[in-house]
Amino acid sequence: MHEMRPRKALVNPELRRRGIYILPNLFTTAALFAGFYAIVQAMNGRFEHAAVAIFIAMVLDGLDGRVARLTRTQSAFGAEYDSLSDMVSFGAAPALVIYEWALKGMGRLGWIAAFIYCAGAALRLARFNTMLEVQDKRYFQGLPSPAAAALVAGLVWVMIDNNYTGEEARWYACVLTIFAGVTMVSNIRYYSFKDINLRRSVPFIAVFAIVLFYLLVSSYPQGVLFALFLCYAVSGYAMAAWQWINKRRQGR
Repeated sequence: MHEMRPRKALVNPELRRRGIYILPNLFTTAALFAGFYAIVQAMNGRFEHAAVAIFIAMVLDGLDGRVARLTRTQSAFGAEYDSLSDMVSFGAAPALVIYEWALKGMGRLGWIAAFIYCAGAALRLARFNTMLEVQDKRYFQGLPSPAAAALVAGLVWVMIDNNYTGEEARWYACVLTIFAGVTMVSNIRYYSFKDINLRRSVPFIAVFAIVLFYLLVSSYPQGVLFALFLCYAVSGYAMAAWQWINKRRQGR
């Protein structure tokens, strides 16, 4: 009898198991943890900590993509992981935080408002992922989910800092939550800031303006950040109204 020898598996090099880049995914995991932490703190009634955690998740989410591009460690896995992390940090977490803080006592309207936000974030992320190759890189279609999350978390943070309870601010919270959810899935365009070249030299006054901005934020972070993201959310509608007015004038 001939000795039976194991056959070598014919493995296509393209189908070999690929590794996962550690550095950018560390930032994504940290952002996911911050979103999860926000949910846990909301369940424990520590809403200010929850709001701050959402802002931290937003900063970390902005870093993972830049780190991946700078280190040339972009991957399909990283893109999918980042999208799932965003759904937790900027979809589920803000909806749960605002519901537990202010909307819980509004009955059916409260959880419907929170669901509109959560569904808006999911649809916004799905649309963004399917339109990467066709959309204008200078603009986002619909309010980005991190900005919407910052808007909701900012309201919670500001109201708590000014000694407002969730019950006292529930109507403001309800309107803002629905506004953020609907705006995420709208066709309103928002400037993406992606065409800003950080490697290009800038005038000295620009550096001085950045220093002033950091000083302004550090003086009253909750109020300044909420005001900034509220202005950003309104800017899309203002730009759309301006374009509509110009078209009407040209049509005359």
